[in-house]
Amino acid sequence: MGKGREVADMIERRKVEMLCVQETKWKGSRARNIGGGFKLLYHGVDGKRNGVGVILKKEYSKCVVEVKRVSDRVMKVKLEVEGVMINVISAYAPQVGCEMEKKKKFWSELDEVVEGVPKNERLVIGADFDGHVGEGNRGDEKVMGRYGLKERNVKEKMVVDLERRRRFLVPRIICCIY
Repeated sequence: MGKGREVADMIERRKVEMLCVQETKWKGSRARNIGGGFKLLYHGVDGKRNGVGVILKKEYSKCVVEVKRVSDRVMKVKLEVEGVMINVISAYAPQVGCEMEKKKKFWSELDEVVEGVPKNERLVIGADFDGHVGEGNRGDEKVMGRYGLKERNVKEKMVVDLERRRRFLVPRIICCIY
């Protein structure tokens, strides 16, 4: 399976059990085995850009309760693991140069999905937010740690605002891939 098998091999070597992927460029809403005991659940619209997915180790793929494919930029996979509900959101923010309307739509979709997760359930967001939360956390101590890189940009202000509304900590809950 080419690239899929290559990703599965890398995940296995690094002992990763769940992985959110962006820019998948696969068309459709499917689930498929990619080898090595890993299953990919994905959603993409045109096969040329965007697309999100979640790759799960075989044990976790049996725990899937719900898959919500919101758009080619946001999807959620809900799992029940040992009696605990875990909501994994894979998200891909519009990049620099995209229309403001697309950016607003993305943040609205993400906010709606996050707000739909009950407070008593776990939430993990694996996303490419294309930004920097910046170094230091002055005024934002309740939602982020003090270590970061560069200066905060507009997109990451939106991430910190999302965290503030949900009252969770960036380093504990969100895995951002830049």
